Amino acid sequence: MLEAPVPESEDERQRTLDALRILDTSPEERFDRLTRIAKRMFDVPISLISLIDHERQWFKSKQGLEANETPRNISFCGHAILDDDTFVIPNALKDARFNDNPLVKSDPNIRFYAGVPLRMSNGEKIGTLCLIDKKPRQLNAEDVSLLEDLATMVEQEIASMQLATIDDLTKISNRRGFFALAERALTFCKRSQRPASLILFDLDDFKPINDTHGHAEGDAALIAFADMMQQGFRESDVFARLGGDEFVALLTNSDAGDVEDILTRFSHLLDEYNKHNPKPYTLSFSAGVANIPHDSEYDLASHIAIADENMYKEKLRKKDSTNT
Repeated sequence: MLEAPVPESEDERQRTLDALRILDTSPEERFDRLTRIAKRMFDVPISLISLIDHERQWFKSKQGLEANETPRNISFCGHAILDDDTFVIPNALKDARFNDNPLVKSDPNIRFYAGVPLRMSNGEKIGTLCLIDKKPRQLNAEDVSLLEDLATMVEQEIASMQLATIDDLTKISNRRGFFALAERALTFCKRSQRPASLILFDLDDFKPINDTHGHAEGDAALIAFADMMQQGFRESDVFARLGGDEFVALLTNSDAGDVEDILTRFSHLLDEYNKHNPKPYTLSFSAGVANIPHDSEYDLASHIAIADENMYKEKLRKKDSTNT
């Protein structure tokens, strides 16, 4: 095994990492969502945001791994931060630097590794966004580009820890966060020739909740609906509160049939909430769908507009049904 040498600017690199005050902090959804997306997009068992500390690598976000940290001297990420390019090991057993590494010889039995260095504004590299597989594999140029796009998002989140991508009330993504994640998800669908679906939600009769029961109760309704979204959608789906009582979800590798199943399951979740959480009102929604083929020429805003038009039609249908 070959331990990674210490970078020439190690003192400045460590000061940059320490100044972020991110080490040993609690998990955060904005980072966990990116590692979940990376894990699903590349179909790997493990994806990590790994930060290289003095004597350890510590995981700010982890999917598919129980450990919170490992020694720095056996880390693959310690090698990855030495270069500017994405660091790829197709088969660790055939690489003299890693073939007798404890992480290769035993759990998690690393064979494939790909790590993109996370560079801060001063140029120092504090860690990586990385993929790990238990079997050898390769990444093509488009795969590397997509992984680097996700790493750029991690860099942006780290460099601006207070960046407003999370809705303050519901703690899910807001409009800005949704567009950042969804545009990259659509890029992946286009490259891999997979369909996607966008669902726009609007809470039914939300204004009367505020007017009759007060804004605190209206806020509680919005929080409850966001909680239902987190329970009802897949980990890889991108969902957000766009504003007011309007929510959105983007489902990758999903067609019209998948959307119907998901909306049915989501409606059942909401029914259970209404049944077991008695309120002086019930939560319900209208939804509009935009089906997105992989070769669609429309941008994300256009898909949202299409879903909005379909949602408006759904509201009119409900209104007509009520009046008859």
